[in-house]
Amino acid sequence: MSQPWQQPQQPNPYGQQPPQQPYGQPGPQPQYGQPQPYAQPQPPYGAPQAPYGAPGGYPPPPAPVRRGNPGLAVILAVVAMLVGAGVYGGILKATDGAQIGYMAVVTGALIGLALGKVGGRAPALPAVGAVLGAAGVYLGQVFGISLALSDGGNISLTDVLVDHFDVVNRAWKEMLKPIDALFYFLGGAGAFQVTRKLAG
Repeated sequence: MSQPWQQPQQPNPYGQQPPQQPYGQPGPQPQYGQPQPYAQPQPPYGAPQAPYGAPGGYPPPPAPVRRGNPGLAVILAVVAMLVGAGVYGGILKATDGAQIGYMAVVTGALIGLALGKVGGRAPALPAVGAVLGAAGVYLGQVFGISLALSDGGNISLTDVLVDHFDVVNRAWKEMLKPIDALFYFLGGAGAFQVTRKLAG
């Protein structure tokens, strides 16, 4: 009686078959020290860490916020306004009332320097600087007229400013010209821009 036909076994061209693992038994475990396929490489113990901001390092710390003293800044700005007005008036007297545009800008810049450097980032300081800049131009014109009246009438400057300020103010109104609006604008704009720029 003939045997049933069976398909012959094909030899494994790549070697022997791996041994079958019995059902329920754990497979081969990786040995200690072998690299894992999905493990993140770690730097060796004691290696220097990546600097701040470098790829793989910690994010850089936030920049410190510069804090100022707005009250002190306004006081210093008033002092700067008076100094600028004094120089402005002296130049007006020396030039027989001829105004120079850059003096208005310098007066405003002095005020803005005090506000921006000392006041910090207070949002109202640029507007305060604009008002003080225009006021500095006005005081400079008044001071120049007072110096001229003091010399012409042989009166002390203190008496002119205290006892005859109404005369000074009247003379200022009579000498006021449309071009003066430009000087007031330059003084206010100079203080505004310098304050905002220095405050950051």
